[in-house]
Amino acid sequence: MAELPGPFLCGALLGFLCLSGLAVEVKVPTEPLSTPLGKTAELTCTYSTSVGDSFALEWSFVQPGKPISESHPILYFTNGQLYPTGSKSKRVSLLQNPPTAGVATLKLTDVHPSDTGTYLCQVNNPPDFYTNGLGLINLTVLVPPSNPLCSQSGRTSVGGSTALRCSSSEGAPKPVYNWVRLGSFPTPSPGSMVQDEVSGQLILTNLSLTSSGTYRCVATNQMGSASCELTLSVTEPSQGRVAGALIGVLLVMLLLSVAAFCLIRFHKERGKKPKETYGGSDLREDAIAPGISEHTSMRADSSKGFLERPSSASTVTTTKSKLPMIV
Repeated sequence: MAELPGPFLCGALLGFLCLSGLAVEVKVPTEPLSTPLGKTAELTCTYSTSVGDSFALEWSFVQPGKPISESHPILYFTNGQLYPTGSKSKRVSLLQNPPTAGVATLKLTDVHPSDTGTYLCQVNNPPDFYTNGLGLINLTVLVPPSNPLCSQSGRTSVGGSTALRCSSSEGAPKPVYNWVRLGSFPTPSPGSMVQDEVSGQLILTNLSLTSSGTYRCVATNQMGSASCELTLSVTEPSQGRVAGALIGVLLVMLLLSVAAFCLIRFHKERGKKPKETYGGSDLREDAIAPGISEHTSMRADSSKGFLERPSSASTVTTTKSKLPMIV
């Protein structure tokens, strides 16, 4: 008897097992699933196998951009019991419970933005031959754009350039942005207005006074739209401000010069002032009263037992008073 080649035996065995219904086959939609925020998502999963005591179903979830190996379970069905688990445990259930009729569809209520990701439907039935016991479903939670934030940067004088920016912190799919100018104004010259719908940036070049006005940014996706507004004011170059600043500097320098001159003069005048002077009303203890001669004063002092020599100033005064008598 001729020996059959190995591949032929494997193929024949696989065909026999499939015909006997001993193969696990999981089927899920090939297209990604989208569900609006707050609604209920149904993740369809069907399977074919011979359900027995060892039948087990597991649903798991992995966040966008992460490998399947980092998935974590959200629901089990084993030994005839259903076990929701994880942060979604209160919002997950099966469309048919128990899932023993070939339907393992998952229901997820009140979907959140954090529910966006990949869901894994896996059926295990140890007596059966495994072919494809795993199905992947990509879910996107649709979120309308949040109110965008409008901002402006650049030089807003005539001839200058400025950039208007617009961005929404939320929105799935990612919103596109469109800038419009409110009111009726002349059409800007070609090339003076460049808009990026993805980044939400509007660049205005070669500004003129007619560029002033209110600009509105509208963020839009399939769930809705939101907008913000910004007022742009274009001014003429301020040549007068330069002249005014120059005049102000000159005035400050003039005031400083006057203050310095007054201070120097004050110090000079203070240096010329005598240290001590006697006024006409000043009284001195050794002064002789008018009409009293020097001899009378000396006799009065002698009678008291004192003999004082008059000061030089008194002597000079007495000598002056005697000059007419000598003549």
